[in-house]
Amino acid sequence: MKIRLVVSISAAPGKGVELAQAFRQRCADVVKEPGCEQFEVFQSVPNPDKLALLGIVVRPGRARCPRQGQPHPRADAARAAGRRQFARGLPIQPDPLTRRKPLS
Repeated sequence: MKIRLVVSISAAPGKGVELAQAFRQRCADVVKEPGCEQFEVFQSVPNPDKLALLGIVVRPGRARCPRQGQPHPRADAARAAGRRQFARGLPIQPDPLTRRKPLS
């Protein structure tokens, strides 16, 4: 999972250029860390005391849920039970998970 960081920074009046310079080395160091795709500071042209930090961090341990894209374990059993009822001519009950009648 990628996490986008957008941080607005307001420097003390007249200190925006100094703050941007202080971030220069820090940004270079942070980008080298594992999982960091972007870490940059941008300075506003009309107001040099306003800066924006943009970053993208990748968290591989949470990139994908282990069951992502798989049906609920009880869903298949409920649908199979509905098909069996239909085959025997019994009235079809709604699927307990979706509250819809199963497709034949």
